[in-house]
Parts: sequence; structure tokens; C-alpha cells
Amino acid sequence: MVARARVLPVGLDPDIVDYTKSPVPGLTAAKVRAAVEADSAKLETLGYSVKSLYVDDGKTAEAVLTDALTTNTYDCIMIGAGLRIVPPYFLFEKLINIVHRHAPASTKLCFNSNPADIAEAVKRWV
Repeated sequence: MVARARVLPVGLDPDIVDYTKSPVPGLTAAKVRAAVEADSAKLETLGYSVKSLYVDDGKTAEAVLTDALTTNTYDCIMIGAGLRIVPPYFLFEKLINIVHRHAPASTKLCFNSNPADIAEAVKRWV
């Protein structure tokens, strides 16, 4: 039996985002969650093992990601667009450095452009 590639999509908790400032008109927390769940299911059908992780705006984000990376290993970590485009941007830098510190050197990083293209981002690298 071939081991399934393990993927960790990391995203900003959709419930804390101010969608009035979103570059995507009509985006809501429910739409983001639905898109993430649909793309995660797509990855599962393609043979990946997926565990999504939502983080807050910095209060516990570093600890939550550190815990995820010290208790499991992943072949690919996808950092969501919300973490890269929603201020404060230094949270993205902190999370990248946590990945750098705790993930194996062979772990691939990828980035999506919206909640519905997680699978495409992962497939580029794994």
C-alpha cells in the first residue's frame, strides 16, 4: 500500500475576517468554509490525506501551528491567501518561520489565490 501524501492547508479563521474589505465581492465566512471543504474533499479523492487548520489573527496562531507541526509531519503545507493578504502581514512571516523551524526540510510549501484553488496549489508540488 502506497502512503498517502499528507497535506496541511493553513488558513485564517473565516469567522474573524472583515469581508467588507475583501477584494472578492460577496465573499462570506460560509462561502470560504464551503470552498475549503470542497477542495479538501477533492484532494482526498485524488489520494491525499488532508487536515485543515484555521488560525486566529495572532493571539494563538503561532502556538496552534507549532502544535500541528510538532505532533504530525506533512508532505505539503498550503498557506492560505487570507494569511497573506489580510493585515497584519507580519503574521504570515511568523507562520512561515514556524514552518521553517518545525517542518522537515522535504516539506513543500504552496500558496493558493482563493479558497477554491487549494487542490491546484497542492498538485503543483506534491
